[in-house]
Amino acid sequence: MRGSEMLTAAGGTGTAPSTASSSSAAAADLVAGAGGSGAIGVGEGGGNFPLAVALLAFACANFINLLSIWLKEKRWDARKFLTSAGVMSSLSATVGSLAVAVGQREGADSSAFALALVFAAVVMYDASGIRWHTGRQAALLNQIVCEFPAEHPIISTFRPLREPLGHSPLQVFAGALVGCAVAYFMGKSV
Repeated sequence: MRGSEMLTAAGGTGTAPSTASSSSAAAADLVAGAGGSGAIGVGEGGGNFPLAVALLAFACANFINLLSIWLKEKRWDARKFLTSAGVMSSLSATVGSLAVAVGQREGADSSAFALALVFAAVVMYDASGIRWHTGRQAALLNQIVCEFPAEHPIISTFRPLREPLGHSPLQVFAGALVGCAVAYFMGKSV
């Protein structure tokens, strides 16, 4: 609901006094969720649709990543569900779906959509730029340290740096595409 719609629904301008209490109850139900529970749901009149869609997109992207790893390595590794490994960026799927879901609910001219879109752009830029290059630098540093002689003082305290930190631009795009598709189809189903 936009601000003007909430004002009208809450008994503001243009509402007769006799219907103000029923409009206020309806607005409270919309804000609190179905039955006042505030549960995460996707139906009209209750829950937090953008949050539910974002979590679903995150799970879908990570499941696709797990499936791709299984097809390549022929083994399941559930620990990779929350890592940066795989064919797509699950965080890009999450923020992409969040932006689309907010746009579907609030409209493309709302401040919430603008905020969600800028947030998505920053996360995707970070994943494909800064974190991806940091991962490449970590791999190079690990290789350099491995070439040191065994008696070098750094060898005794060195722990290899984590290498898969970011994603290639193609992986970020694939994640964003999956996230936007999940939000679009979920928005059409409710």
